[in-house]
Amino acid sequence: MLRSMFSAISGLRAHQTKMDVTSNNIANVNTVGFKGSQTVFQDTLSQVLRGGGQPAADRGGTNPAQVGLGAKLAAITTNFTQGAAQSTGRSTDFMIEGDGFFVVQGPGGEQLFTRAGSFDFDANGNLVTPDGSILQGWMAQPDGTVNANGPVGPLSVPYGQMVNPTSTSAGSIKGNLPSDVPAGTDYQLGADMYDSQGVLQKVAYNLSKTGDNTWDVSVVHADGTVLMPATGLVFDAAGNLTTPPGPDYALAPFTPVGYPSWTNPVTMTLQGLTQFGGANTLAAPKPDGYALGSLQSFTLGNDGTIMGVFSNGLRQPLGQLALASFNNPGGLAKAGNSTYRVGDNSGAAMVGLAGQGGRGVLNAGALEMSNVDLSEEFTGLIVAQRGFQANSRVITASDEILQDLVNLKR
Repeated sequence: MLRSMFSAISGLRAHQTKMDVTSNNIANVNTVGFKGSQTVFQDTLSQVLRGGGQPAADRGGTNPAQVGLGAKLAAITTNFTQGAAQSTGRSTDFMIEGDGFFVVQGPGGEQLFTRAGSFDFDANGNLVTPDGSILQGWMAQPDGTVNANGPVGPLSVPYGQMVNPTSTSAGSIKGNLPSDVPAGTDYQLGADMYDSQGVLQKVAYNLSKTGDNTWDVSVVHADGTVLMPATGLVFDAAGNLTTPPGPDYALAPFTPVGYPSWTNPVTMTLQGLTQFGGANTLAAPKPDGYALGSLQSFTLGNDGTIMGVFSNGLRQPLGQLALASFNNPGGLAKAGNSTYRVGDNSGAAMVGLAGQGGRGVLNAGALEMSNVDLSEEFTGLIVAQRGFQANSRVITASDEILQDLVNLKR
């Protein structure tokens, strides 16, 4: 009788653990990035009442007679399937679509990992979790390049950061010049250039037809100053640029005269310029160079690149988020606050870029919700309750049998 009671007690303990896990899942049904858990039971050692025997010449074999000694908890596994997406519209909310974890620096500098992508700014401009852990990644160099091979560090978005002006060094013209227009036809394209101090200089690209299959191209300032003297263009009968040789050709660099603050040369490039019959499709892509600007906002790319948007129109990378992957995510140890730390059986953290090495891509303005299925959890709750109830009934029945045994004395 005592054996059956102790077996039932082990069942009570196992089902109580199942209740604990299920209740934790239900409690976190709306926790961002939460991953539900499941309990796995297994039987304990069995007592052998009679050993088995091998077949002999005059008799058959016999199976062992064994009585189990109850159940025990085998494992509590974490379900890392993707949770549903919830759009928030906040630029600092990030969601991982696929495998991987955000890397954060927890208290004391400990490196932790999380799927919860709700971040905000602290007083120093760092991107932090609600509990103050700092999001990790790689900050960009002054020229906008990101070295993802170096060690990770805190990511920050320095609002109000100033970017120095850059002088224009290149412009271009592309498209088609109509072949059927008469000599003397002029076309003009406006462009914004910047001198060495970042002062806006309005210029115009002038193209004038001088004869059959011949044109002149020049660059003139808005005040009438000729910045680049007229250069002759010659097209063949098929409409292709032959002088200077096309389809792409960089004209001789020119240094604007009469503008002391404009010191560097500018190169004009003809990009696939043609002369066919039909419409005028001339276009002048925006020249390089920018005025003085300050950081106004940022966007997040699918690869984790934080792209800064400056008041002067410049878009330049500020940094890039780091993601970590593991050979066995189920081996991670929960560290609280929706974070994990490296466990004995998780494998080392493989930190890299989103979208590479099996890591998922990022989506800004959205959060990954809990992957807990309430219908499944309520079913598990009923199963755990009935299992607990059945084991308690075994204890009651065993107690009644023991009572009957004691009453034999009377």
